[in-house]
Amino acid sequence: MPEPPAPLARPGAPDAAPAALVPPADFAGGDVALLTDADYLLAAQALGCELAAIKAVADVEASGGGFLADGRPKILFEAHLFSRFTKRRFDATHPAISSAVWNQKLYKRGAAEYGRLAQAITLDRRMALQAASWGKFQILGMHFTRCGHPTVDAFVAAMCTSERRHLEAFVRFIRADAKMLAALVERRWDAFAFRYNGAGYKANRYDEKMAAAYAKHAAAIPRT
Repeated sequence: MPEPPAPLARPGAPDAAPAALVPPADFAGGDVALLTDADYLLAAQALGCELAAIKAVADVEASGGGFLADGRPKILFEAHLFSRFTKRRFDATHPAISSAVWNQKLYKRGAAEYGRLAQAITLDRRMALQAASWGKFQILGMHFTRCGHPTVDAFVAAMCTSERRHLEAFVRFIRADAKMLAALVERRWDAFAFRYNGAGYKANRYDEKMAAAYAKHAAAIPRT
């Protein structure tokens, strides 16, 4: 009989043990069970926000679940970040994964993003992992310290484990930015999306999508 899942970690709590190095070609093997309302409620209490607000972010960032059908966490590889992190060394030779400017046309989406990540790993593993966003809340690997992990490999290993680890990282990430936390608590979706998704958030209408998702979840939660 499998052991019951560990309780959601409090923001700032250290990892129980160092995470193993994740092989570059194998990011599968996690527990793809969905988060429960109890998990969301604990996170909402830790952040001082509504449960519906966290669910809204999850809906928009990863279109629901945090894992692909094959058991790997959902990712999106950011060529402009990889370019910046590697000081533009690969822009000329690998324009599909290293771009001086953000270019939405470079995205392959879904499982195909792992092909782009694998290419980048052959050039610079550490920067490749930092240039991808991971899991249910699509947090960039570059924020591994803010999410409570000593290395980007430890962060990625956690993202490959379970949606609960995705939620733990989200709580820590939000708590590290007082302005972003306030925007989430107050449901100022434009301000939240700006800090969470960057200055180009309007291009994907993240603020509008989060507002709509929040309204849907808020309406479904019984009032007491």
